[in-house]
Amino acid sequence: MKNKTLAVWLTFLTGPLGLHRFYLRGLGDTLGWLLPVPTALGLYGIERILKYGVDDPWSWVLVPLLGFTFAGCALNAIVYGLMTPEQWNARFNPQAPADAPAGQTGWLTIGAVATALLIGAAVLLSSIAFSFQRYFEYQIEEARKISQ
Repeated sequence: MKNKTLAVWLTFLTGPLGLHRFYLRGLGDTLGWLLPVPTALGLYGIERILKYGVDDPWSWVLVPLLGFTFAGCALNAIVYGLMTPEQWNARFNPQAPADAPAGQTGWLTIGAVATALLIGAAVLLSSIAFSFQRYFEYQIEEARKISQ
């Protein structure tokens, strides 16, 4: 039986590592094995910022990968948390009755959904702001080079 509350918290907390996919679909899940790739690239982008500064063009591309991956996992946690027990059990516990307790929504599930919404939105907006700021600063710098 796949517990919805545990799945929502796993999706939110360890989603960028793909652990929630292994819990829900098993070790044969391809996306679960691929999720750490953009996470690792994003962490490498942060390392490049620390080493070369914020003017490093590769970090402009790599850092948002981490943010978008985390925000996507937060959105996935919200979707899982808002599933009805019937939908949850039909999808992840097909052998169980439609109203099995594993698919019920409790206060811990609601807390995970609220947390995922709050932090996921902040991470997404921060990633978008970082990307656009770096892009426009680059455009201004190129315009200055042309004008000189």
